[in-house]
Amino acid sequence: MPSPDPKEPPDPKEPPDPVLAAERAHLVDARAALQRMRTQAQDLFTGTASGADPVSTEYVKAALWRRMRALEDDPGTPLFFGRLDFAPGSAYPGESHHVGRRHVNDERGEALVVDWRAEVSRAFYRASRSEPMGVERRRRFGFRSGQLTAYEDEALTAPGASGPAAPSALLEAEIERPRTGPMRDIVATIQPEQDDIVRADLATTVCVQGAPGTGKTAVGLHRAAYLLYAHRQRLARSGVLVVGPNDSFLRYIGDVLPALGEVDARQATLSGLLDRVPVRGSDAPEVATLKGDARLAEVLRRAVWSHVRIPEEGLVVPRGSRRWRVPTDEAAAIVGEMRQRGVRYAAGRSLLHRRLASAVLLRLEAAGQTLDERGTEALARSRPVRAYVDAVWPALDPVRLVHRLLSDRAFLADVAAGVLDEDEQAVLAWRRPPRSAGAARWSITDAALVDEASDLIERTGSEGHVVLDEAQDLSPMQLRAVGRRCSTGSLTVLGDLAQGTTPWATPSWPLALGHLGKPDAVLTELTLGFRVPGDVLDFATGLLPLIAPGLTPPTSLRRGRGDLTLTPARDVAAAAVAAVQAVLQRSEGSVGVVVPDGQLAQLSRALDRAAVPYAVLGDQGDVDARVDLAAASLTKGLEFDHVVLVEPAEIVAAEPDERTGLRRLYVCLTRAVTSLTVVSTGPLPHPLNDRAVAA
Repeated sequence: MPSPDPKEPPDPKEPPDPVLAAERAHLVDARAALQRMRTQAQDLFTGTASGADPVSTEYVKAALWRRMRALEDDPGTPLFFGRLDFAPGSAYPGESHHVGRRHVNDERGEALVVDWRAEVSRAFYRASRSEPMGVERRRRFGFRSGQLTAYEDEALTAPGASGPAAPSALLEAEIERPRTGPMRDIVATIQPEQDDIVRADLATTVCVQGAPGTGKTAVGLHRAAYLLYAHRQRLARSGVLVVGPNDSFLRYIGDVLPALGEVDARQATLSGLLDRVPVRGSDAPEVATLKGDARLAEVLRRAVWSHVRIPEEGLVVPRGSRRWRVPTDEAAAIVGEMRQRGVRYAAGRSLLHRRLASAVLLRLEAAGQTLDERGTEALARSRPVRAYVDAVWPALDPVRLVHRLLSDRAFLADVAAGVLDEDEQAVLAWRRPPRSAGAARWSITDAALVDEASDLIERTGSEGHVVLDEAQDLSPMQLRAVGRRCSTGSLTVLGDLAQGTTPWATPSWPLALGHLGKPDAVLTELTLGFRVPGDVLDFATGLLPLIAPGLTPPTSLRRGRGDLTLTPARDVAAAAVAAVQAVLQRSEGSVGVVVPDGQLAQLSRALDRAAVPYAVLGDQGDVDARVDLAAASLTKGLEFDHVVLVEPAEIVAAEPDERTGLRRLYVCLTRAVTSLTVVSTGPLPHPLNDRAVAA
């Protein structure tokens, strides 16, 4: 069979294409069947849904509501994007399956569309001429506004079919399609190396070092969707959590999982996750770096357990006319036993109540008195026992504990001795301690300390699976905070060491995985870019020798090289606005105007004067706007079809050091999917200036 040849809708004067007509009819049938499935779920939800009791009824209704959400049909999105025709003698002999975002049955229970996560669908992503996996023909479909417009066939087992297939025009068109609004799923374009990550076992923690444009974020979200499909009951109980760098990022990715029929995953930023204190302040880089140091975990451990005291007197419990005594040495031994159990602080305190009550009970029994279980519990809660425990093992509040640690220099010196030197202790301590924990202007690095203390006092609950994006920017203490939220589950860790833009950014993935508590994770690297154009990627990777010399330079798989324009200008605001207007006139898709944080107001005024509609990145409606005015510090994880980047040298200069600044610039340069225009008044940072001169 010849190489794939996409067939566009036939000319009305030409005879209709029978294949296209049949596939369009199948799409109509599938949409009708999906509507029928949703109507059935809705009828159950509003009518006969009931359980054995009110709680069970609510549980059934919640399950039906999720089912209705999962069966929602978006008429602008194709129900299926591919088809597999299996050869005789294969695992599915002579069968044909349409592959789509969710499973759709007809009234007889026959599959009209199979879920992309089903085992039969794997061949759509993995089959090749060298390893056809039993597939005789793979068909891809082209769509516009939800309507089927084209198809192309690839023969995998025909005589003479060998070697690599010709590039798929429909696949390339889908990858490069202009995008406005939130991120879309990539189920139609998943590549074999991405599929390996998506379908990794639930028990496996996977770390993806992904260069710009390699789809690492989408891969992580699709892995979450796959795991929810493959381990539905288990993850329904334990939960799936997606952690992103900021609210704009979460809005950007927020539609991906619902579009795949998954509505149970929870999404949070790090500050939303560490919510035991309100984050209202910030720290200087050297202070934040120290607070994020893993050694603070030991300091906090000491701070917590320093509150347990060796009893200096015995326990006396009046009961009736007698007083029952537990001697000092026995009480001290009991306290020591509780400390050695390795339980959390609060659990040890709770056990101490019962252990002391048991010691009293032994004396009662020796005197011929007995207590039932209720009486023993009452003894453990009695005022003398409670007062004794409060004296030797007092209750702790993690917020007040960290407030004391940062406010009381004598306490800090005591618990940090041998861990932090005197200079580091001086950096850590608050210069002007707030009067109370409630009056403190907590930073995000403080929040991680509070979270650590909280876990030392009482164990943090674990999710079944956590997807952590932009992980390279987290400090060791922040990584520990995320890691304890999947202590009994697994992780998908996503990031790029070259895009680490915090002073405490991780230098290596093995170190980060150790802090996450997953040292045995599978580490994989994605270097083939599907979205960033070749010219743009080549230009940006000129920074790699300085910012991440150990990484493999990424390459672009796109045959179109993209559009890179370097624009010197005396008035950068006017030049940037002109570039935006030119893009809006000639092209589709989103536009990101990326500027140094300090120039946001200037560019905002310039866009207002030119009457260019836009949103400011970080505002509620940012991801739905066609033009976003974006501070350089907020662009990570996002992409725009067209980027107008203003004053790259100032973006670099705004960071605490040159390497961090160049990494920030690398992030900003690689947000472009179709075109990049760089506007500057002076020379570019020297690695880029050298490339510009060479070009």
